[in-house]
Amino acid sequence: MSTVLDTAAPQRHSYLTLVRASAVYDLVVTAGFATPWTLALVHTGLDGLSSALGLAAFPALDPMQVLYANLMGSVVVVWSLLRLLRPQRVHGLFDGAARVLFSLWMAYALAHGGPALLWGFLAVEAAWGAAQLAPWLRKR
Repeated sequence: MSTVLDTAAPQRHSYLTLVRASAVYDLVVTAGFATPWTLALVHTGLDGLSSALGLAAFPALDPMQVLYANLMGSVVVVWSLLRLLRPQRVHGLFDGAARVLFSLWMAYALAHGGPALLWGFLAVEAAWGAAQLAPWLRKR
């Protein structure tokens, strides 16, 4: 049974390659957030990178920040594995929508004094979102 999403979906095989590539990127970038121990390493690394670039130091982590980072990391890892192992065109649509939301919240954090290092992540997040949503927005 065909749905509206099926008929509107980008039909090029390269779109599934894009969905998989975004999943690999997400695994590389967010897997370290999935546990308290790996988050501590990621936090130290990002703080060092921020300092090396002459940017402000990262604030110390508190238990609630660790919890939310671990929840985000865990969900993104599972979502990434689904897109990597069983990619579907509709996954690109929903991932693109999620990236719009992530971009909005990064912009919000930046507007409220978040670390300048977020600009790089925001640019990449917005680019992945645009790449995955644009084929859905083109006229058929």
